[in-house]
Amino acid sequence: MTQGTVFNIQRFSLQDGPGLRTTVFLKGCPLACLWCHNPESRAPEVQLLRMENRCMACGRCEDEEPAAGPCRTRTALDMEDCPTGALQQVGRTLDAPTLVRELLQDRIFFDESGGGVTLSGGEPLLQASFLLAVLDLLAAQGVHTALDTSGFAPWDELRAAATRSSLVLYDLKLMDETRHRAATGQSNRLILDNLEALAAVHPRIWIRIPVVPGLNDDETDLECMARFLEALPGVRRVELLPYHRTGVAKFARLGLDYPLAGLAPPTGQRLEALAAIFRARGLTAAIGGTP
Repeated sequence: MTQGTVFNIQRFSLQDGPGLRTTVFLKGCPLACLWCHNPESRAPEVQLLRMENRCMACGRCEDEEPAAGPCRTRTALDMEDCPTGALQQVGRTLDAPTLVRELLQDRIFFDESGGGVTLSGGEPLLQASFLLAVLDLLAAQGVHTALDTSGFAPWDELRAAATRSSLVLYDLKLMDETRHRAATGQSNRLILDNLEALAAVHPRIWIRIPVVPGLNDDETDLECMARFLEALPGVRRVELLPYHRTGVAKFARLGLDYPLAGLAPPTGQRLEALAAIFRARGLTAAIGGTP
């Protein structure tokens, strides 16, 4: 039976598609965005995270193997043995039918609000077989589904998941390849090529752009992006997602230095000015996620 690794299920979400949604976050991501607000999603395996503010340095979690950093692969027994609860599990492995049964508990909220389930990450396409199994089971139940993806995945897998999804939320960071590589660790060529191909076969794609001051909020790159998007069929909505600092504490718990320390979120005035670039090209531009 197809299994996958999930690190969070967020209910009553208003930011990941229409209506009230339950968003499933799958572990594993091929990108390393400097502003990442879910760094615990990057590794594909189940991990234990050590909360330094709870740790009394008793040494029990170091008995079996040398320290490998505050977030490492461990067993559930290790977590239960921690006397202060400093070890917390990040991720759980389950099969597709079990996950869908859990998601269908929220069906009354989907039906009343026009919502559904959003599959996110990390990058959900890193677990393509599990993702497709979940989408098929949800479709059989008539549940509206959204795929939230970076587009950094093999085209065949992206197409298979997208055609099973009512809506695709497609992340774009930068148009300039060199800057994209510096900000995320990967080229954007596959992402852009996949988006062009996807726009030819899927009628409902919403573009999501994280607006990070000093990294991707310049008019030149965003004007280039707007010109690119206006030519793509099915892409008529752009969501500008303002940078926020919720990842700062998570980086600290992972024992990592936060690369954007001290960076402030963009102002509302700045976001409106950037949204105007896309509106001038006939695209619907919203600030923040849905609605």
